Amino acid sequence: MSSKNSNKLNIPEARQAMDKFKMEAANEVGVNLQKGYNGDLTSRQAGSVGGQMVKKMIEAYENGLK
Repeated sequence: MSSKNSNKLNIPEARQAMDKFKMEAANEVGVNLQKGYNGDLTSRQAGSVGGQMVKKMIEAYENGLK
């Protein structure tokens, strides 16, 4: 298995912004992400980061409806 990130973005130029967003979400839930490989995270930690990212995206969408 490759350690290369295989996630594809529709807009490749957005990679840096998405990485920053992920780091901010991880910080908010107390997960210490490192640049590069984070395969040592527990499923709970990874889920917390992903859940926080979704929460922030929903909040941004709801704020746009106002």
